[in-house]
Amino acid sequence: MKVVTLVLILVCSVLLAAFELMLQPLYAGSVPVPAGTIVAIVTMPWLVRGAGAEFGSAAAAGLPIVAFVLTLGVLGTVAPGGDVLLPATWQSGLLAIAGIGAGLVALRGIAMRPGKP
Repeated sequence: MKVVTLVLILVCSVLLAAFELMLQPLYAGSVPVPAGTIVAIVTMPWLVRGAGAEFGSAAAAGLPIVAFVLTLGVLGTVAPGGDVLLPATWQSGLLAIAGIGAGLVALRGIAMRPGKP
């Protein structure tokens, strides 16, 4: 059952990263609103903590971050049809830094739990 839970968490990580890529280039008038970054900041710690709670290891807890980075790399640069979902703008960098950073902060919390070697 733990493997099914981990696979479900990884699928959610991939789907959320794709959703965040779609939300990233939103504008309110002429002002960019990086809504994908906000979603990444909220969901990455949740996914990392979920994987860490299920397995109790930092290695398993880091897998959602790996899935996020791979999804950004694949869908952001070589999407189907030649579309680029991650253009070279500050919003793209913000999405990557915020998502990875939020995941790493949650991962650090799991790795530094008392009672872990």
